[in-house]
Parts: sequence; C-alpha cells; structure tokens
Amino acid sequence: MELKWYAVYTRSRWEKKVVDHLNKANIENYCPLNKVLRKWSDRKKIVEEPLFRSYVFVRVSEKQMNAVRLVYGVVNFVYWLGKPAVISDKEIEVIKEFLAEYNNVKLEKAVIHIKDNIKIIKGPFKDMEGNVVSLNKKKVRVLIPSLQYILTAEIEKDNVTLLRTPNISN
Repeated sequence: MELKWYAVYTRSRWEKKVVDHLNKANIENYCPLNKVLRKWSDRKKIVEEPLFRSYVFVRVSEKQMNAVRLVYGVVNFVYWLGKPAVISDKEIEVIKEFLAEYNNVKLEKAVIHIKDNIKIIKGPFKDMEGNVVSLNKKKVRVLIPSLQYILTAEIEKDNVTLLRTPNISN
C-alpha cells in the first residue's frame, strides 16, 4: 500500500476546517500556512493563512481516496491529464522548509513563454536544458542543443521547469 501526496480542492476558505476533519478521520495531511503581518486600525498581528487558497495536501493510498472525497469540505482531488495529480515527497519537503525559513511568502504562477530557458525534469531528456520554441495547452516544444545538432522535443508542461526568462527591454 504505497502512500502518495495528492492535492485536494476545498470549499472556499475552508482549508483549516478540512484539515480538522482530515485529522479526525486519521488521514495524513498538510496545509502550508504562511505567516503574514495583518494591520487593523488598532493593532498589528502575525496570522497564519493558507499559502494555497482552497488546497490541502493529503498523503494516502489509492484505496483511501474515496474516504478523502467523503470528508466534509473536500470538493475533489486536483486532476492533471485525467488522473489525480501526484505531488512528490521532495516538493512537499521544499514547501515545508521554505515556510519554516520565511514569512510573508508570495505565490506567483510560473508561466512559460516562447524563448524561455527551461530544464526538463521528467522523461528520457531528464536534466537537459533547452529553449521553448512553441506552446500549446499541454505541450511545450523545446530546442535541445546536443552534439552540434538541435533536437526538438514535444514535452508535457509538467515535465519542465523554468530556469530563467530572457531579458525583455522596454
């Protein structure tokens, strides 16, 4: 029975309540909480807010997935390419370590553009770098210079990570 991390989508602003319900059901979970300074007219206070709005991570086996779906406040698993999206243990650890080190963390969605320099993180070209040639909804065409030839590969977007964007002058 292999346990994997999955993201579940929750009702709006129900992340902490869902964590309580998951704990009562003995389902391992993680809701990354960001320490943020909030100001009111009469005071300032550091509060913990969910880093990912409407998301909680659960570590379960495939057999336990139905039990997660039945937890009050859980809408469904987050899907990628028709299957529940699996989050690696390493990614969860990186989030935990980052939040332990820093407060007031801001999230920005990494958007890949044509000419961006990327690194392939899965598949036969793993750890190779290249430049984005074209994009569509699910695939990225990447130029991979190798042995004085240019290989062009069509790679799923979740199999690449952005290294740096080219400098754009105004």
